[in-house]
Amino acid sequence: MLDRQSPPPYRDVLLLIDGQWTAAADGRTLPVRNPATGEVIGAVAHAGIEDLDRAIAAAERGFAVWRRTPAVERSRVLVKAAALLRERIADIAVQMTLEQGKILAESRAELDRAAEVLELAAGEALRLYGRIIPPRAAHITQVVTHDPVGVVAAFTPWNFPVNQLARKAASALAAGCAIIAKGPEETPGSCAGFVRCLQDAGLPPGVVNLVFGVPADISEHLIPHPVVRKVSFTGSTPVGKHLAAMAGLHMKRVTMELGGHAPVLVFADADIPAAAKASVAAKQRNAGQACISPTRFLVQRAVHEPFAGAFVEAFGALTVGDGLDPSSRMGPLANPRRVQTLERLIGDAVQRGAKLRLGGARIGNGGDFFQPTVLVDVPIDAAIMNEEPFGPVAIINAVDGFEDAMAEANRLPYGLAAYAFTASSVTAAKVYEQIESGMVSINHFGLGNPEAPFGGVKDSGYGSEGGPEAVEAYLQTRYLTQADL
Repeated sequence: MLDRQSPPPYRDVLLLIDGQWTAAADGRTLPVRNPATGEVIGAVAHAGIEDLDRAIAAAERGFAVWRRTPAVERSRVLVKAAALLRERIADIAVQMTLEQGKILAESRAELDRAAEVLELAAGEALRLYGRIIPPRAAHITQVVTHDPVGVVAAFTPWNFPVNQLARKAASALAAGCAIIAKGPEETPGSCAGFVRCLQDAGLPPGVVNLVFGVPADISEHLIPHPVVRKVSFTGSTPVGKHLAAMAGLHMKRVTMELGGHAPVLVFADADIPAAAKASVAAKQRNAGQACISPTRFLVQRAVHEPFAGAFVEAFGALTVGDGLDPSSRMGPLANPRRVQTLERLIGDAVQRGAKLRLGGARIGNGGDFFQPTVLVDVPIDAAIMNEEPFGPVAIINAVDGFEDAMAEANRLPYGLAAYAFTASSVTAAKVYEQIESGMVSINHFGLGNPEAPFGGVKDSGYGSEGGPEAVEAYLQTRYLTQADL
């Protein structure tokens, strides 16, 4: 078991502005707590308006340098940053688990994936091709180019603090943009560790700046600012809509990766034991605190009980504990707000007639641990059927057939991730054709690879944070036509 008398050290976190790590101008800080213990383990600098203005000025200067840096050099910096990140995985992973709670193996996996994101972006930096358009008359040249959009304001969440920052920063840097990243106050240390890798890889001062503070104050200052030309946000749909509306008022480009409520369609011809095993593995990841986490399991009635029974058995067998304890298979929730939200959603569902098959309550009082939970027969009017639970809670409802499952899968305004299990290629094709989701995975949970698009439709957002599409979002298309004299 973990020796709580000698936990690994947690370093206080400063702001990065113009290549220098610095305290806030007014000296303010925010506490950082360990969700496994509830204890304050450190502090993070709290940026004020003066700090933000310094970051904006630094980013403007950094952009002037970075946009003129040859693509091959930008690529080399990203490759070197990826190598440094891999060298530092052991240290940064501990910081991430201390502040976020996820088990150490998941922290390490997240950092390794972030290194892959950097490497993919490094390759894309070399492929920012334009084109020549055949002219309609002699002595005319017509050229299309793709230029960096400018300074980017990026807002990143606490659930995957490095991977989400890596997706935004890597794409922006590959395109030639500078970035002001507003990191999450709950998980600043791992963000800072990632940014140090970029800095140590040779990034010029001001190209990446990292700030922390009150989200509303920072967004309301950065987004309208004329220097900022692009906004990228990962978080809840209500906040994303607010930020997108603010950006729209100032004609700023946006990438929005917002909430979901991912359906899983399980058909009678599926391999039920394999589907249940894969589903539990996906659900336990980061204690269910993932935007693509499976939430609504819509299981054909004939196999509902076999699937639910297998799921409950495997989910209930998980060891929940401190993420630094090697025996833990699922860590705590990231903050007390998540515990309170789950208690509300589960209580409402049971009151409306849902059956609690597993869990349903917090574990102990010394941290933000929550039992793996399964609800069945949950009515549509229950809040949890309409609000993303963002925790280790699975809803397993019976459906009569394909149309019934599809109607429920598409009922909500969300469309980020969707999953299905079936042995029929015909059914699989119908699922992909009819389901309203930006990402679809069939017979496995295969989303999130750096080389693939990552984004939703409907209220789940706009744009992509994976594949070549991710870098395209940080470019603007320009056209030159010129006649010979």
